[in-house]
Amino acid sequence: MSLAAFTRAVPDRLAECELTHLSRQPIDVARARVQHAAYEDALRACGCDVRPLPPLPDQPDAVFVEDTAIVLDEVAVITRPGAESRRAETRSVATALAPLRPLRFVAEPGTLDGGDVLVLGRRVFVGLTTRSNAAAVAQLGEWLAAFGYAVRGVPVAGALHLKTAVTAIGGGALLVNPAWVDPTPFGAEEVIEVDPSEPHAANALALGSRVILPAAHPRTAERVRALGLEPVAVDVSELAKAEAGVTCCSLILRQP
Repeated sequence: MSLAAFTRAVPDRLAECELTHLSRQPIDVARARVQHAAYEDALRACGCDVRPLPPLPDQPDAVFVEDTAIVLDEVAVITRPGAESRRAETRSVATALAPLRPLRFVAEPGTLDGGDVLVLGRRVFVGLTTRSNAAAVAQLGEWLAAFGYAVRGVPVAGALHLKTAVTAIGGGALLVNPAWVDPTPFGAEEVIEVDPSEPHAANALALGSRVILPAAHPRTAERVRALGLEPVAVDVSELAKAEAGVTCCSLILRQP
């Protein structure tokens, strides 16, 4: 199996992005584009076939493509983002995924951001946040049961998305900020807590033995390295001002 990574260009209006837990700061869009290009290079270095989606220059959050879909081997679920301003982003993603997977669509009153979904084998955890709700969990549970997945909602406090607080980094290990989510429900073989000085470091993108992490989190990167994994540091400082991590800028799927 190989990996494909759908990405989307940084939009002109990035500085108008939705924010929940961060105060608005000036964003250098040109610098954000340079950082995004380096992020795409890191994806390629980790073995991904990078596939750009059509640009949406007037959609401020369009670069954060992870939120628009959940892609499993058997099916793709097109989300209904919790921020109404983002719902137009899903159309082009559905078009891109339709040749690759059967599609399901989250319907009202469900709201779901892909950043709230953590898949651990046949278990799917959904963060109950300001962006994703119990109605969406119920819809996912109904659809995915047919493929042998169990879906469960978990509370998140203080973070935008579940994957702001916890991500899987390989070998049964989770990278967690326990201040934002209780790691107990995930039943991980090993829980690696982020360095306390780097609360946003739990958002990491594992691709085989390599783990993409923001360059701003070197102490947590050393904890990842201690597991025998290879941290790949990327500078996403401008994108981070838009409440972004390294998972949200790509939509990863396996392909034959």
